[in-house]
Amino acid sequence: MKVCGPKYALCGLVLSVWGIFQLVLMGIFFYIKSVALVEDLPLEGKYFSNKEEFYTEAERGYTQNAYNCWIAACIYVLTFLFSGYQFYLNSRSSLSTNRDVSINDYTEIVQRLPVTLRLAYGVGHVLNDICASMWFTYLLVYFHFVLGFSATLAGVLLLIGQIADAVATPFVGLHSDKNDDFWLCKYGRRKTWHLLGTICVFFTFPFIFSPCINCENAHQWAQLIYYAAFIIIFQFGWAAVQISHLSLVAELTPTEHERTELIAIRYSFTVSSNILVYCTTWALLHIANNDAPDTQIGPNDAHKFQTIVFCVTGIGIFTSLIFHIFVKEGNINNSDGSLRRNTRSISVLLKNIQLYQAACIYMPTRLFVNLSQIYIPLYLHEFLNMPATLLAIIPLTMFLTSFLTSLVIERLNTKLGRKISYCIGVLFGLSACIWIRFGRGYTFEHYQIYPVSMLLGSSGSILLVTSLGISADFIGQNTESGAFVYGFMSFTDKLGNGLAVMIIQYLRKFIVSTDYYRNILSYVCGCSAICGLLMILYIKPFPSYTAYDIINSDGGTENIDSSSSVVTTTNDRIDIFSSRQEHVT
Repeated sequence: MKVCGPKYALCGLVLSVWGIFQLVLMGIFFYIKSVALVEDLPLEGKYFSNKEEFYTEAERGYTQNAYNCWIAACIYVLTFLFSGYQFYLNSRSSLSTNRDVSINDYTEIVQRLPVTLRLAYGVGHVLNDICASMWFTYLLVYFHFVLGFSATLAGVLLLIGQIADAVATPFVGLHSDKNDDFWLCKYGRRKTWHLLGTICVFFTFPFIFSPCINCENAHQWAQLIYYAAFIIIFQFGWAAVQISHLSLVAELTPTEHERTELIAIRYSFTVSSNILVYCTTWALLHIANNDAPDTQIGPNDAHKFQTIVFCVTGIGIFTSLIFHIFVKEGNINNSDGSLRRNTRSISVLLKNIQLYQAACIYMPTRLFVNLSQIYIPLYLHEFLNMPATLLAIIPLTMFLTSFLTSLVIERLNTKLGRKISYCIGVLFGLSACIWIRFGRGYTFEHYQIYPVSMLLGSSGSILLVTSLGISADFIGQNTESGAFVYGFMSFTDKLGNGLAVMIIQYLRKFIVSTDYYRNILSYVCGCSAICGLLMILYIKPFPSYTAYDIINSDGGTENIDSSSSVVTTTNDRIDIFSSRQEHVT
């Protein structure tokens, strides 16, 4: 039953989300007894005979205020569900027809995706993005400086995760492309894997950033086995969410510019997730810090990392719920055969040289983005000797810039093409790498480091969205193999990143120099960007065919493949248009 219109419902959604985030964070800060909130405690008019009474009453006030905030957040959850249901009722007709093919005078009309569907798709990867931000930015920092693992063992754990992810991605991609009759797969072959991955991630990731349960004093190799078990399950779940979410792009829309827009929206939420992680980290390391302001990260910060993980994963589960409610997976193989996509077998794909060329663009791009994200905190900590709070502020600056850049990437790719857009991203990235190599001194540490982080953020945003767009171009209308293609891309990415990090951490034992991580950011990241640039300049355009079947009057089918955009027909058959276009311009 409709109670309000779409605008009031959308307003209720926005206010509810804001209320949930604010009250949950306020409750956490009250629960950890943040000194900044002492004025909000119900202590006025009370007299205390000694400090013990004051501390007892203050603790009681902190706890009560925390519970009050969380209760209010639960009420906002109810208003969110009500507003979401009202919004769904108002937009149900557009959601139910967003992928329908309307034939009027024998002409196909493909409707533009509704804004709600695009936004709901974008938040479907937030949980993965939050975990990836913690994984790449703080895993080495946490295990090396908080838990006391050696640099090599910390690198081994990251390598285990990357190898597990590399193995899981093609497996998930291969099976996600299959149409199984299993009852759970009726939920949607992509969304089923997304749901399975979400469950694995949610129930394993918090253990990675927590001390070893009942084995804190065990040998480091024993603890490594303990953490490796959770890491492997987590990486399987992460791969399932990533591949299923990416492969939905080609199924939600057949048009190139809308696919690029979906990827840009997805990346915008990726950046927003990173910003959320860094804001939460800064708040807990700065506001809840009882030590000196310039104190660096150490073993006493273990509980803070636990709190950070619990906060951000809770938000990630909330956004995953939005994705599963509002995104309806399209049925690309209709039972009446009215719409049928081209398919390519796995053997045909593996023989296609352009698959490997696209992977050679995606892998160095991810290498540039991930290594800059991993080693910026270590560079700030060891080379520039910055305090713990700046280990959150500098990455936050990077991702704020990434978010702003992501708003114009779709237009950049549409107007200038893939190659020129990628060249602009490489130019920004190389400028940052050169600046890091030669920058030092008071001015660089206090002022120049911010424009450097902005260049890294803009570069990573442009390069990653453009490389994902190239992968979508390669898939074209062959959505039946889309998950395998993304799985193959991710396989090369994870394996390359894992080996690179392991080698870098292993060499750290032999290169005892404070400028080690500075050189990693300068040379390794710079060379990665150059490799991606050379490959995208070399690659030839992908011919993309949109070919559908003809429905004849005798019930048979006849495939057409022409360069015309719209085909008209006689009364005894219906032709749906076929177009040919070339990508990577």
